[in-house]
Amino acid sequence: MTAPLPSLPSLSALRSLPSLAVRGAIGRLTRLRRTRRRWLVPVAVLLGVLGGTGYGLLTPPEYAATSYVIVVPAAGSDPAAAMGLAQAYGRVATDVAVVGDAQVEAGVTAAALRAAVQTATSPDAPMVSVTARAGRPRQAAGIADAVAKALVRKGADTQTGTGVKVLEFTRAAAPTVPVTPSPVLSALVGGCAGGLLGGLALLVRPRRRPPVEWYGTAPARGPLPRAAAPRTEEASV
Repeated sequence: MTAPLPSLPSLSALRSLPSLAVRGAIGRLTRLRRTRRRWLVPVAVLLGVLGGTGYGLLTPPEYAATSYVIVVPAAGSDPAAAMGLAQAYGRVATDVAVVGDAQVEAGVTAAALRAAVQTATSPDAPMVSVTARAGRPRQAAGIADAVAKALVRKGADTQTGTGVKVLEFTRAAAPTVPVTPSPVLSALVGGCAGGLLGGLALLVRPRRRPPVEWYGTAPARGPLPRAAAPRTEEASV
């Protein structure tokens, strides 16, 4: 007795095979895209942390020291003139320092002194703050004091014409803590920035059109059947 032959798949089942394969491929691509979107923000945060840590470790520490000078009116001078001259001295402090050879006293070049020094004035008091930044604490304090002394010398030379005195109010103290961010702080800032950029990337990404689903193969091409001609009744004679 011979074994029965296995039944062959039907024609409809054969036609549905390409549709199932296309659906499976589309489903796998959709899951892959969802997985990539899910990991976008964590990866951006990780990259930000790594970048911030590298920046904090590779950036050399920088220290800042500040000294102050005060402009006081001379005997018989207008007190309001001290406020205006304090603003003027604050604007030309670096030029006055270079002309007065403050860079020689500080042990730096003129270009380095201009880049390291920042001045600020107060609208309430005739005072000028001189802040210097350098890679060593004592060097930063030395640059700030040298610029302040140059302003004092300039004020003494022009006291007869301006009617004000420029006095050194406080000397710069050597800082103990750098002003540059630490590696931990840089890592936190980098992680926050990376998370923000990753979230924005999810929000602004263009929407994709839904995939086209296939429900079977196209019917076989061939000649279309002709429509039957309408029957006409013969007129009776």
